[in-house]
Amino acid sequence: MDTVFHGEIHLRRYLSDQGKPEQVLPDWTHSPERLVRYYRNMVLVRQLDYKIIALQRTGQIGTYASLLGSEAIDTVVGDLMAADDVLVPYYRNHALQMLRGLPIEDVLCYWGGDERGSAAAALGDDFPNAVPIATQSLHAAGVASAFKVRGEKRVAVTLCGDGATSKGDFLEALNVAGAWQLPVVFVVNNNQWAISVPRSIQCGAQTLAQKAFGAGIRGEQVDGNDVIALHEAVSEALKHAREGKGATLIEAVSYRLSDHTTADDATRYRASEELKAAWEREPVKRLQTFLHEQGWWDERQEQAWIEEVGQMIQTSVDAYLARPQQPIEHLIDYLYAELPNALEEQRERLIRNAQPGGSRHE
Repeated sequence: MDTVFHGEIHLRRYLSDQGKPEQVLPDWTHSPERLVRYYRNMVLVRQLDYKIIALQRTGQIGTYASLLGSEAIDTVVGDLMAADDVLVPYYRNHALQMLRGLPIEDVLCYWGGDERGSAAAALGDDFPNAVPIATQSLHAAGVASAFKVRGEKRVAVTLCGDGATSKGDFLEALNVAGAWQLPVVFVVNNNQWAISVPRSIQCGAQTLAQKAFGAGIRGEQVDGNDVIALHEAVSEALKHAREGKGATLIEAVSYRLSDHTTADDATRYRASEELKAAWEREPVKRLQTFLHEQGWWDERQEQAWIEEVGQMIQTSVDAYLARPQQPIEHLIDYLYAELPNALEEQRERLIRNAQPGGSRHE
């Protein structure tokens, strides 16, 4: 009997949970510039996350999906993508959007229920957040198809959670990416929870990365709390795609340190001991420890950066809270290129009712 296929999935990891090197580090880590930038950006997005939750608890932001625990994934991907690549995100990638140029004010607008946050000029060719699970995977395959047809050396990068890998949309996107050798990188944030469903019962496969095998593309598992491992994996995947060699699936193993959203209560289904153990593996402290031991970061720099970040975030919050509300007719204005008569009538009624003295019962 002949073996017609043989595949292996390797876990890429350089730093231990305590920030200690476990193997020889890549040459680029011998100088501090990029690693310090990664750390500063992770601190920024974590502080922003805390602030947005506080705004939600005080009624100034709508339901919000925290990124707590996945800061390393967004930070590295955002740093390594080329400016003309296209990001096709899901709802937990606002840090990545911000690192690609989206102002914090627009991030806040989106989570405040203001869709102008999805139409900011700073997004460029990047897509807005996708809330439906896994649909963005197919959008990314379509973008990558356009790149290939045009002969452009650009890459579509899309992210999703572990739960999304069980959806047909995700598997269909992998299949077409493999069949057509598309320049697309799929990054799965395996944070162990699809809302209240643990990874252990979502899929019988030992890894999510091995789903790449069925599509004929590269698959790799990486420690999603290790910025060095993420940097190596994402760099290689982008280079592979840009050189016309096809797609890659990266499973970044992390942990959702927050509730699924601010509308969720994870204590109902998740043991406190499990969460406590996950905090011992989280990415920000891990990199901070490494930087301290290299002599590249200290408490003085930490406090100065925390203060600067706080001021930066507060300025954006103030701008968000001061932004004028959208006209009421915008509820209807963007539904059709040309409004049907019935909606024209409703639009006029909305405007009249919004005016002082307008009747709410018309």
